[in-house]
Amino acid sequence: MVYSIVLLVFFLLTITPISSENLQDFATCMSFHTTSTSSSLVHSQQSSSYTYLLQESQQNPRWLNSTSLLKPSFIVTPKTQNEIQGVILCAKKHGLQVRVMSGGHDYEGLSFLCKNPFIILDLIEYRSINIDIENETAWIQSGATIGEVYYNIAKKSNILGFPAGLCPSVGVGGHFSGGGIGTMMRKYGLAADNIIDASFVDANGRILNRKTMGEDVFWAIRGGGGASFGVISAWKVKLVRVPSLVTVFTIHKRLNQEGVKLVHNWQYIASKLPKGLFIRVLIQQINGVDSQGNVKQAEVLFNSLFLGLKTDLISVMNTNFPELALKTEDCTEMSWIKSVLYLTGYQKGEPLEVLLDRKTQYKSNFKAKSDFVVEPMPESVFQEISERFLHQKLVFMIMDPLGGKMDEIDEYEIPFPHRKGNIYNIQYIVKWDSNEGSKEHLYWIQNLYKYMEPYVSNSPRAAYISYRDLDLGINQQGNSSSYRQAIMTWGTKYFKGNFQRLARAKHQIDQNNFFTNEQSIPPLCC
Repeated sequence: MVYSIVLLVFFLLTITPISSENLQDFATCMSFHTTSTSSSLVHSQQSSSYTYLLQESQQNPRWLNSTSLLKPSFIVTPKTQNEIQGVILCAKKHGLQVRVMSGGHDYEGLSFLCKNPFIILDLIEYRSINIDIENETAWIQSGATIGEVYYNIAKKSNILGFPAGLCPSVGVGGHFSGGGIGTMMRKYGLAADNIIDASFVDANGRILNRKTMGEDVFWAIRGGGGASFGVISAWKVKLVRVPSLVTVFTIHKRLNQEGVKLVHNWQYIASKLPKGLFIRVLIQQINGVDSQGNVKQAEVLFNSLFLGLKTDLISVMNTNFPELALKTEDCTEMSWIKSVLYLTGYQKGEPLEVLLDRKTQYKSNFKAKSDFVVEPMPESVFQEISERFLHQKLVFMIMDPLGGKMDEIDEYEIPFPHRKGNIYNIQYIVKWDSNEGSKEHLYWIQNLYKYMEPYVSNSPRAAYISYRDLDLGINQQGNSSSYRQAIMTWGTKYFKGNFQRLARAKHQIDQNNFFTNEQSIPPLCC
């Protein structure tokens, strides 16, 4: 049974009613915690801004047609930390759960879906970024997007960057707290590996920093999924050095016999290349029928960022991956910030300001799953993938190389445990139009995931928390055995041996489990 379908039914059957008096009391309570006008902060279902905020923030339209019973009672858009504190205290006082939204990219919609009456704490107005060039650090509020972070760094320096993800509209709140895979992770680690402090509001409304929250909680929010513990309102990060010029390339092939061999060979070298070289593989089927009605073979892209000049890159490639036959004319040198635009897929000549657009370029319904790979797969696997991709119009398999710095960081250093021994991770994504049903596509990706089982990590079959997948299991709310259930299913897959420490940190900061969702960390005492 697919949990992501069952979840919607589960929500409908377990809605807890809340009185209109309680709702009004919440709005009144919030008026004591803000200097803003109430209407600009608290958006009720009757306000003109409510629908706009709800629809614009959801990056997966798959969830937009949920019934009205699943809509938040209010969307609250705080501008100050005191207002965030007020949201938590008022929601707790008046029986409302809180869902925190940074960019709205939760793959299963958990930042804007809930089975009980709830509010969305939308951080869209809480997104300032302060760059300290002298100390090479930055304070970033959680409502900022990755694109806004990159843009602000580039405006201050052409030799500093930050190792985070590719999609510029992703909010840093979820991205940082989930780990933060990116194109410079082989050189500098994850985004979460470069966090040095945080501002945090707990379930009792206390405003804490690294020192006052304690090292266990600070450890937990850097890769353990922040929504389980409280509201991380801002992050202090260590910026990293980048060359004034970097090199990029994208080599396009069909996933035919030649393409299959190249992908197969890539597995053996991608995690062993110099740290400054990141080559990801993207297998995709986009509108798989040509103008004559013939089915097109899936395409494979070798998409790369090299923290250096093209002459050095060609030398490295000729030594390590000559089969790709990379030529100087395939490579382009540019600034690091321009490489962000390139790798994101923006057209040449686009201004940097496109990074400030909080909207996803192309919204469509989708379902995703993930894997980690510990040893190369046989060629036959990629041949089978090529065949399976023919049955979908829009499907992707993204393979990001690990190794380098990722091998040097201990798997217990932060909650993200997928370090040495993993050669790459996989993200599978299937997309479909809003006028299509989802059942066929969900069934297809389930079958693909099942097929891949013998070729990926096992005991556990690992997954990445930021590619959230409710098929792995969900918490049974109010069940005292939720910790045991979680550690046997999704908890160990996401966090391996770090799950128990996460559950103890949860008990330390939120023992009554106020911040809860279908895959939140359950508290574990003592």
